[in-house]
Amino acid sequence: MFIDQVKITAKAGRGGDGLVAFRREKFVPLGGPAGGDGGRGGSIILKVDEGLRTLMDFRYKRIFKAASGENGMNKGMTGRGAKDTYISVPPGTTVRRIDDDQLLGDLTEDGQELVVAKGGRGGRGNVHFASPRNPAPEISENGEPGAEVQISLELKLLADVGLIGFPSVGKSTLLSVITSAKPKIGAYHFTTLVPNLGMVSLPDGRSFAAADMPGLIEGAANGVGLGIEFLRHIERTRVLLHLVDMSGVDEQDPFADYEKINAELAKYDPSLLERPQIIVATKMDMPDSAANLTTFKAKLASAKVDAPIFPIAAIAHQGLNELLTATADLLEATPAFPMYTEEAVAAEKHYDYAADSQPGFTIERDPDGVFVITGEKVERLYQMANLDHDDSVMRFARQLRGMGIDEALRAKGATNGDLVQIDEFTFEFVE
Repeated sequence: MFIDQVKITAKAGRGGDGLVAFRREKFVPLGGPAGGDGGRGGSIILKVDEGLRTLMDFRYKRIFKAASGENGMNKGMTGRGAKDTYISVPPGTTVRRIDDDQLLGDLTEDGQELVVAKGGRGGRGNVHFASPRNPAPEISENGEPGAEVQISLELKLLADVGLIGFPSVGKSTLLSVITSAKPKIGAYHFTTLVPNLGMVSLPDGRSFAAADMPGLIEGAANGVGLGIEFLRHIERTRVLLHLVDMSGVDEQDPFADYEKINAELAKYDPSLLERPQIIVATKMDMPDSAANLTTFKAKLASAKVDAPIFPIAAIAHQGLNELLTATADLLEATPAFPMYTEEAVAAEKHYDYAADSQPGFTIERDPDGVFVITGEKVERLYQMANLDHDDSVMRFARQLRGMGIDEALRAKGATNGDLVQIDEFTFEFVE
């Protein structure tokens, strides 16, 4: 099964907790704090593997979790950091964040990596909190939670040449003859259900990747047939081979078919018509093909279409050398284009990371009269606070006061004894 679109969840590992500990050695009465830091949590990293061709590996596994870091240890020893989790993806994979559709990366080269969820840093041990006023602090931090993100992976095949045309015009037959690919071939529409990719090698040493695009019919750009599923794969091809059936067996007008396919490309992405095209007149070994080709060329001239035409008979291997040589020459003359046009880049969302003037938290009062404080910053502060020691509790209270939460609670009407909740932690407001 060919899978080219999936949604997955990536959850990075949590950092290890810092430790509260003290040196207790003989003849060292004032050993001081000795709690080490926690280790770093593992990250989730996508890595390109050129041996993959589909996203099939994600069919049954959609949730990926990295390991957490080890907790800090005595004698100031830092816990072991967790190993990163690598996920292999095929070249040509586009990665987007689901919640805001932000483009995170475009993975095209073998070995290219993209960190999609960063592991949390380890919490600090009490060795970091010693001061002249408090030489033996019982303060430490819990590990930072790892990032969790839902992302969509979309595969767009990386092929130099794309074979386009109506069903049964001979795309799969041509691909099977010029490459080692073994696509299914049949005398009926929609024999090919998935794109097929193969490498073409010329006698002069040149080579290029070619892919046939299934399911293109009139209305494909609007969801008719299979074309809407695979039109995206044409986006990365540099040269298009437009196959047109000249046999006349189905009593179809070759020129009308040629125009219909171009119209579908224009509906999906007008820039596709700017790609260099070679018209391939197929099935030239049929009785009426020569006459139909003459009529087709006349109509092209009337429409002022200036595109090279190569008549072939793929099964009989007629005209293939000329076609492949011309294709390789056109590829050399066609510069590599950016994966995203200027219009597409302009349409992307841009995020400015300017200093945030907002307080970073919100306060609401629930029906039970409890003041509920929410916000990413304050919730992360709570998750990293070690509330098992009085010194750590007092430090957490100072941090809340420094954020302005005390004043905000008074402004909301909080009085002595009212309950306040942050995440799962509930405490009394004390003046």
